[in-house]
Amino acid sequence: MKEIKFRNLRFNPELTPFLGLSRQMAEAFGYTANLSVDKELAQLLRLRVAQKNECAYCIILHSKAARDIGIPAEKVDNISSWWNSELYDKKVKAALGYCDILTEGSNKDFQKYHNQLENYFSEKEIAEIAAVIINMNVWTRLKLAQGETPYYQE
Repeated sequence: MKEIKFRNLRFNPELTPFLGLSRQMAEAFGYTANLSVDKELAQLLRLRVAQKNECAYCIILHSKAARDIGIPAEKVDNISSWWNSELYDKKVKAALGYCDILTEGSNKDFQKYHNQLENYFSEKEIAEIAAVIINMNVWTRLKLAQGETPYYQE
């Protein structure tokens, strides 16, 4: 049976302290972190960032993590068109919209997306949602820069 492995094509991320700093952020806001925001929502946000940034490593890792915590495959597979789906409720859609805008980083009406979150989440939850998204953006960019590339190993 083929197993997916990954290799760095560009550089070893352990050559600088940045990887260690990123690991500290992952402990606080990554997929094993203990947060007050819903675990499934946080995982959908991580997966959406991975997809928006086209990080093969992160998409594979976070799709598996989403399935492992019980998110239905249909929701995992449909995340690329969340706005055009009834699989996600208004609360999740507000968070995914915020995720897209924060990841893109260029929307001039950012406040609108923040205000939508306030309809469903506490200030602490909003801060955690932002931190999950920011942390995931750091990781996707690190993995893209180092060239973390999937391959099959027999």
